[in-house]
Amino acid sequence: MSVPHPRAVLGGALALLLALTAAGCGGSDDTKSANGLEKSEIILGTMTVADTAPVQLAISKGLFKAEGLTVKTQVIQGGAAGIPLLKSGRLDFSFGNYVSLFTAGTKDPGFKPRIVAEGFRSASKTHTLMVRGDSPYQTIKDLAGKKIAVNTKRNISTLLVRAAGTPQGVQFDEDEQFVEVAPPAMEQALKSKSVEAVQAIEPFGTQMAASMGARMVADLATGKAADLPIAGYAATEKFVEKNPKTVAAFQRALTKAQGMAADRKVVEQVLPTYAKGIDAKVASSMSMGAYPTSLDTAALQRVADLMSEFKYVDKPIDVKSFIASPSA
Repeated sequence: MSVPHPRAVLGGALALLLALTAAGCGGSDDTKSANGLEKSEIILGTMTVADTAPVQLAISKGLFKAEGLTVKTQVIQGGAAGIPLLKSGRLDFSFGNYVSLFTAGTKDPGFKPRIVAEGFRSASKTHTLMVRGDSPYQTIKDLAGKKIAVNTKRNISTLLVRAAGTPQGVQFDEDEQFVEVAPPAMEQALKSKSVEAVQAIEPFGTQMAASMGARMVADLATGKAADLPIAGYAATEKFVEKNPKTVAAFQRALTKAQGMAADRKVVEQVLPTYAKGIDAKVASSMSMGAYPTSLDTAALQRVADLMSEFKYVDKPIDVKSFIASPSA
């Protein structure tokens, strides 16, 4: 029996080691792409408002996981706050109001957002203008020149206030009158009298009415803003083009969750699990809008046209250019 040469033994060992290493790397890649997605773990910017209930449903009900996605969420104050995070790649998808998305996509040549899903549409009292119970102000006209809290400036909140004020002969100054306050902190802003009114988003409007006697002076989801698309989910053009299967998986899971949210009881149950300070009583009595299960270009164009009317952009917007192409 011949004895193997030391070099042959060493060579064989090295070959075996390389083969095992390659197999290990291959296994990792296979795990990543076993579901056919370009990216299995994504980071999603979201808000602790009723509008994003479907995201929580998709997570808690395993809808994202069923599509091969692991979703990590990052809470943002408003749509405008998510834009630099999307642009830099720190977020893969972000919930955001259409005003902020259209404005940034029009004015920032380096940012090309693509809407992948509609998120929420207004309904009566989903967006209101509220004051303290003992406030002398009774109507939106009384708030001319007063400080009003909004989640972020030059977004859907300010547009709704301005759109409601115009028919009453009131013009609101974006820089002088609007104060940025996160929705959960608006109650304290009213109590401290740092502002005279707040643009309340549900469920916080209902919560403020119950906890401190705040009262509504204007329902902002009426007139031109009735049934208005408020916010949706977006990614960058680059992300959509590079990860079509991941985008499609995200869309499928979210669409199922949006459909589930049509059942009010489902939203009532999930809301207290992620919106701090919101209990079952508030959830059951709040005003609720709609959770679309498909993108409606004509409806989204209403937002763009309203933005043009109030000079949020310098030229008309064709929203078709903001819609993500059908994914694989």
